[in-house]
Amino acid sequence: MYKLIFILVAILAVAGGLLIGALNSDTVTLDLLWAQLAWPLGLVVVVALSFGVLLGVAGTWVLQVLPARMALRRERAAAARSAPDIAHD
Repeated sequence: MYKLIFILVAILAVAGGLLIGALNSDTVTLDLLWAQLAWPLGLVVVVALSFGVLLGVAGTWVLQVLPARMALRRERAAAARSAPDIAHD
């Protein structure tokens, strides 16, 4: 089931990338401090979208997931320390 969903999402992503690239084929110039890049507008849009998604995922992981994992680890350690030792015969 997960493989089918992955394939469907991959096909939709490729189709979306092709659609964005086809509809935005004009060349734009990115003027950076050290270089000037002439790229198709569709590529700039897709790269910016991808960078934004990666930045959002990384921010969520750093601000939400990592602190939650650390708190869970602390709680498990505290529960293990406070649990009564049961002597086995």
